[in-house]
Amino acid sequence: MRRHNPITPQFRKLRLEPSPLPQFPTRNCNLQPASGRNCGIYVIAAIAGMCDDYLVKVKKEPSRVISLRTPIKAVTRRVVMAAFHDAEVLDITGPLDVFSIASRVLAAAGAKRPPYSIEIVASSAGPLATSSGIKLVADRSFSELAGQIDTLMIPGGIGTSEAMTSPGLTRWVRAMAIRARRVCSVCTGAFILADAGLLDGRAATTHWRWCELLAERYPAISVQQDPIFVRDGKFFTSAGVTAGIDLALALVEEDLGRDVALATARLMVMFLKRPGGQSQFSAQLSSQLAVRDPIRELQAWIGEHLDQELTVEAMAEKVAMSPRNFARVFRRETGMTPGHFVEISRVERARRRLEESADAIEAIVADCGFGTRESMRRAFLRTLGVPPGSYRDRFRKSTRQENQDRARHTA
Repeated sequence: MRRHNPITPQFRKLRLEPSPLPQFPTRNCNLQPASGRNCGIYVIAAIAGMCDDYLVKVKKEPSRVISLRTPIKAVTRRVVMAAFHDAEVLDITGPLDVFSIASRVLAAAGAKRPPYSIEIVASSAGPLATSSGIKLVADRSFSELAGQIDTLMIPGGIGTSEAMTSPGLTRWVRAMAIRARRVCSVCTGAFILADAGLLDGRAATTHWRWCELLAERYPAISVQQDPIFVRDGKFFTSAGVTAGIDLALALVEEDLGRDVALATARLMVMFLKRPGGQSQFSAQLSSQLAVRDPIRELQAWIGEHLDQELTVEAMAEKVAMSPRNFARVFRRETGMTPGHFVEISRVERARRRLEESADAIEAIVADCGFGTRESMRRAFLRTLGVPPGSYRDRFRKSTRQENQDRARHTA
């Protein structure tokens, strides 16, 4: 039996402390390169030939959201969300809404059977208060849940520490993980999976604020600070709050293909894949930290002109400041120098090109404004810890492995 870890005072402060602004990491000192789609190591793609039970056909009409001709397997996948008092409501409703909307997308396309059924379980059936005060209704209690589970999901929130004091929850999660095809956590829900011993020897992530604590309390886990979500075998862990929606969209893409996932994302007015390589600390997210409009507008402009020479002088002129004052204001507003921001923006664009295209390195160097291949190599080493060529090779190797795993599961 795994020994129950005491709840540390630091973790209890989750209820009280204001969140500090995140710092964009360069190389994680004691954390391993990510193995999730977020960092380009894992990409989910539809394998149409595996799913030939029925064919979805939708005409291109203005009133339609989707236009599909993709074979989809006619099976209903059971998604179970294990909730608890004071869980984060969006950790629960966000992913479940993704599965619900994906079902509606296929229904509009003529599917006879919904691809997902969703249910919420808790310590007892009935109303359940979340951290926002909004009450959700649990369909049944943990003990009443019977049958196989396709996807088991564990939310996080300020009630996580209290939920972990219940040994019954830990035992239940451990038992249900055996019955589930895949097991997922959102935000600090990773602590519950970790406490059940399910993440030992695996890579995982959680909200950026709690990554260090997760690594400290569970040294057997390879904690990834940067990704939006990480997959290791059948276990998926995601970062904070809205990252659960990103994870759910990825699961829909794995199950139903890119077209359905994209249509679902469009209905939710979301990116299917966030800009910035799906990082918790992307340049696009950090640009929101700036208070002054001119700095935020400049950051957006930089992202659209990375192939140009972006010197401090050129950027300062763009916002009508002296170079010295601009450098000082930019660092105060964003927590990084202008040069650092430009570099991580270029690395983000370059890594997406490496993931999504077969373009030559030289073409990517020019498009992203690195100047020389060596400059790009040094920037990748500083930011990601691997050179561009190795990054692309690792991405392709992982993609092949994921396709093989999916083929074995579907066979």
